[in-house]
Amino acid sequence: MDSFTIKDLENLSGIKAHTIRIWEQRYSFLKPKRTDTNIRLYSNDELKTVLNIALLNKYGFKISHIDKMSPDGIRERIHSLTDVQAAKERMVNELLQQMIDVDIQAVEQTLNAYIKAKGMERTITQLVFPFLEKIGVLWITGHINPAQEHLVSNIIRQKLIVAIEATNPAVEKKSTALLFLPEGEYHELGLLYTYYILKNKGIRTIYLGANVPVKDAVYIINLKKPDFVYSHLTATATNFNFERFLQNISTQAPQVPVIISGQLTHLYKKAIPSNISFKKSIDEVIQYFVEVQ
Repeated sequence: MDSFTIKDLENLSGIKAHTIRIWEQRYSFLKPKRTDTNIRLYSNDELKTVLNIALLNKYGFKISHIDKMSPDGIRERIHSLTDVQAAKERMVNELLQQMIDVDIQAVEQTLNAYIKAKGMERTITQLVFPFLEKIGVLWITGHINPAQEHLVSNIIRQKLIVAIEATNPAVEKKSTALLFLPEGEYHELGLLYTYYILKNKGIRTIYLGANVPVKDAVYIINLKKPDFVYSHLTATATNFNFERFLQNISTQAPQVPVIISGQLTHLYKKAIPSNISFKKSIDEVIQYFVEVQ
């Protein structure tokens, strides 16, 4: 998309809408257009500007000084930041900007450089997951073209598959995991990353993939008898009933522990079946895998 609301800028940059309005009044770097109903709309370039300025401001630069910098000067200052967390945030912002520009070559270069420097696991946790959180904000507000997200997600998916194929664990564990996403859930990057982690740890894995009916997953569960089942929910279809899904998988496969992570686990307030457990972060998921024999 080529226009963003002030709420989009707030969500993506962490800068409050009130502060952004003050910046508009005092400085020259933001000049949004307005709709007939007086709603501010910001361009792709203005989103990039706010992301860059917010990062510099967070790490000690005054807005009045930033306002006097040229675009090249701002970029130089951002690349000169030595704080480790600042460098991570810069990379996430760059990936977001590359997606908005549909600059596939730049996306490839950013991911390849990070993988080379940090390895696949850190690339996913430090770069891809924070990036996907920001993408989630754009999905919610409707200010992302699905083609933009698909292009970047497919690049990440390809690199995960290559990493999975190349993994050769030193120790094989006895446990078997079954991974799947329910009907209406097509975002499998989190699940693929889990596959990569499990294979690295020597846990045998049955990977069913995305958009799998519960009855089909249960058929394989009964046939292969995995030690646990895992699913990660990112952005399910609007008609997806999470409570019904929990009841169905619990009733039809009561003998196996079911581990679920993702945004819906944070929002669900009702009691969950005894054989199901929620993991609220990737660290909790990985810790569970560490304890698997």
